[in-house]
Amino acid sequence: MDAAYVELSERVFLASPLTVGPWDPNHQHAGPPSALICRAVERAAAKDGLAHLGRLTVNLLRPAPVGECGIDVAPDYVGRNVAHFSGRLTAAGKEIARFTALMQREEALAIPDGTPGHPAPQAPKPVDESPVVTIPLAAEGFGYADLVENRLAAGKFFDGPCAAWFRMNHPLVKGEEPSPYQRVAVAADSGNGISAALDFSKYLFFNCDLTINLFRRPAGPWICLDSASRFGGNGCGLAESALYDETGLIGRATQTLAVRQRSPVTLSRES
Repeated sequence: MDAAYVELSERVFLASPLTVGPWDPNHQHAGPPSALICRAVERAAAKDGLAHLGRLTVNLLRPAPVGECGIDVAPDYVGRNVAHFSGRLTAAGKEIARFTALMQREEALAIPDGTPGHPAPQAPKPVDESPVVTIPLAAEGFGYADLVENRLAAGKFFDGPCAAWFRMNHPLVKGEEPSPYQRVAVAADSGNGISAALDFSKYLFFNCDLTINLFRRPAGPWICLDSASRFGGNGCGLAESALYDETGLIGRATQTLAVRQRSPVTLSRES
């Protein structure tokens, strides 16, 4: 287990146990496949010199099995400064996710001192002042807990609003250094997990999608999520995360949640 995925061909990958999520030992955490999608989009956009991921939306149709998966991505529109892409993630002959992405051309542009919103705010606590923590479900075969290292910046895991730093302990794809955007995608899907306010043993609150918006390129290996989950009392919810690197705010992530009481029958995104 030295990488989340092994590349079998240009568009086919084999998921390792490092991708296992918290809901089922046979299903991937949605962070690693979202990062794999990000990788495919980055490569497609690089052909036209577009290097900044402004937005990634992943619609999670069903759980991704731990095994082979394939990615198809194509441009919907490519302009001088921006391009839109879409595609799908497949596994076991089924669509697992559909996604859209917005890539932008970067250009150096100084922002005047005193401009509201600039510079961006800092994370709740610097990474070197944040204690090392382990995701509570790590002992239950939760492979994702080994893929990343965590440090707690505010609050407490699984106890309401929480801020935590994430750093990848292993490559996304074997033999490759993950890009800054891939590091964000691996972490961003954990917002509803670290800010969980409902008892894992009694409730399911999985996300049906993930949207990441970034206004600048992330720097360094550490990504901080300052997250909170909201519940409507109607089986629906929303997790929101402010995203930081060690320099400051870089963007936001949102997740639409399906909230259900646990029963003897396992609930999946197909239910």
